[in-house]
Amino acid sequence: MASCRLNPALVAAVVLAAAGPALAQQRITVAWYGGNWGDAFKACVADPFTKATGIAVVPEVGTSTTTLSKLQQQRAAPKIDVAWMDGGISELAHAAGVVESITPAGVPNMANLLPQAVYRADGVTYAVGTGFYSLGLTYNTQKVKVAPTSWRDLWSADYKGAVTVPSPSNSSGVPFIVFLTKVWGGDLKDLGPVFRQLKALDAALFFDSSGAATNAFQSGEAVIGAHFNVGAWDLIDKGAPIGFVVPKEGAWATDARLHLVKGTPQRAAAEKFIDAALTPQAAGCLAEKLYVGPALRDVKVPDSVARKLPWGVNGSVANLALFDWNVVNAQRPQITDTWNREVARKR
Repeated sequence: MASCRLNPALVAAVVLAAAGPALAQQRITVAWYGGNWGDAFKACVADPFTKATGIAVVPEVGTSTTTLSKLQQQRAAPKIDVAWMDGGISELAHAAGVVESITPAGVPNMANLLPQAVYRADGVTYAVGTGFYSLGLTYNTQKVKVAPTSWRDLWSADYKGAVTVPSPSNSSGVPFIVFLTKVWGGDLKDLGPVFRQLKALDAALFFDSSGAATNAFQSGEAVIGAHFNVGAWDLIDKGAPIGFVVPKEGAWATDARLHLVKGTPQRAAAEKFIDAALTPQAAGCLAEKLYVGPALRDVKVPDSVARKLPWGVNGSVANLALFDWNVVNAQRPQITDTWNREVARKR
């Protein structure tokens, strides 16, 4: 019988072809917000995670409401593995059954979290916080010579056509409407006083995303309005003539939360990503880039950063006015419908 000699080049080609999928870089898709938020998530969490693990991170940019919609649409075959979503939308995601339980076995750094940053329902942890922020009054210091002191200042004739506040499409929109009962009266059972004022508000923009609010202040389209401390301080740091204050009626706060997507085929890698976000290094980095209040214990930041956090230099999460989102969410459909009929239709 004649001997059979294999072509070495052919053997090498077959081996490489078979190993191709294994040698390809593993990747996960992470939903996060746009603008400076996305930049910070990439610099503080995604890039260090990839460097440490070799797992690439593909961003899926969008608002919390957009992300929730995608998760619902992809329920049968998720394309997103991890999702950042804000308080309020986070609870809706859990109720919709599109997020998975986060466990200490998969995410050991959960042990570092403040109690207020661990979100549990139905016996499971469905989200973990990565930073608290607040919604306050933002204004153009060149156009508004005297710093505003009340949310009522938005209705001043001096600012007609130059005001911006969030719409219900933004995660802050519905809670902002609820919060305005402190300013104009009423309550969750009767938001009539608030909607009458919103109908009368001569606004330049009802913003759907924080990036849109930032653009409105940058362009001069808006000279006063509601904006997150994150966006306002980012503009100030860049030299824009912007001021940020907490009005006498106060400001509400919430947080950016991480979720493990139900049915992700990349569960182990997704859990590693969440774990990487819950380190003092990541939390400190996010605080310095976004001025979000750390969700972990004992995270130290410079005084120059601490004064810009939602609770100030000597404050803590205990100083924040945090909503009971289940109560707010119960009214969300009705509030959104009323907004669409009485406010959006007017424009």
